[in-house]
Amino acid sequence: MKAYIFPGQGAQFTGMGLDLYESNPLAQNLFESANKILGFSITDIMFEGTPEALKQTKVTQPAIFLHSVILAKTLGENFKPEMVAGHSLGEFSALVANETLSFEDGLQLVSKRALAMQKACEMQESTMAAVLGLDDAIVEQVCESVEGIVVAANYNCPGQLVISGELKAIDKACELLLEKGARRALKLPVGGAFHSPLMEPAREELALAIENTTFSTPICPVYQNVVAKGVTDASEIKENLIAQLTAPVRWTQTIKQMIADGGTEFIEVGPGKVLQGLMRKIDRSVAASGAALTK
Repeated sequence: MKAYIFPGQGAQFTGMGLDLYESNPLAQNLFESANKILGFSITDIMFEGTPEALKQTKVTQPAIFLHSVILAKTLGENFKPEMVAGHSLGEFSALVANETLSFEDGLQLVSKRALAMQKACEMQESTMAAVLGLDDAIVEQVCESVEGIVVAANYNCPGQLVISGELKAIDKACELLLEKGARRALKLPVGGAFHSPLMEPAREELALAIENTTFSTPICPVYQNVVAKGVTDASEIKENLIAQLTAPVRWTQTIKQMIADGGTEFIEVGPGKVLQGLMRKIDRSVAASGAALTK
């Protein structure tokens, strides 16, 4: 069974999407349409912007969404998803790919999500840290033992878990995790504590936008971050998408479930190869590749 997976924040690079824009008329139309919907030329930043300009959450999220969704749309008859999933932000790309959301509605929701998260980040000093080389259960125990807010946020692959929370709590957790034998416990260059209780103001804001958006019955299941299983009911998809902002991304569990449900070929659609790398660490026996640009 063919599964399509879509990357999240961190996969951006200067020049992303330019090959699509220059080689495919459909892609060009969609990029121009996106500029109008967003009210600024995101293509200028994607194609020629500095890494700093691309790193702004309000730019990064729509940029990765656009690259992923437009690439999927240019695949034409080759694009026949039987199951889809997306890492954090990538879940919105997955929902356009399986026709739950329209391109326009997906982009507007991603833009609102990015702005709401940016605002939440500015309310309190917070960050995330990557923890390598420890069992998930040990990381969870350490987080629970630390004073303040610090939680497991991204279960990326066995031995790689990202934690999220208040700055002081993250510093303390990193110190304790290294004592417990972590190979690394490294703060990430992100604007705030994504997938933690500190995103509650953003969750409330996004909930309103999601409730007012039409979600159609999908053509195939979306394996959602929050529940790590396939979902086809539109109202359930909405609930999980709202919960995603403050809940952990259960990526390891999601991929394992997709494989258990018959996923044999995984194709990453979007910038970079991050998810292909994680696939190899989750289950090396399953084929993983990137989507090829169709001219």
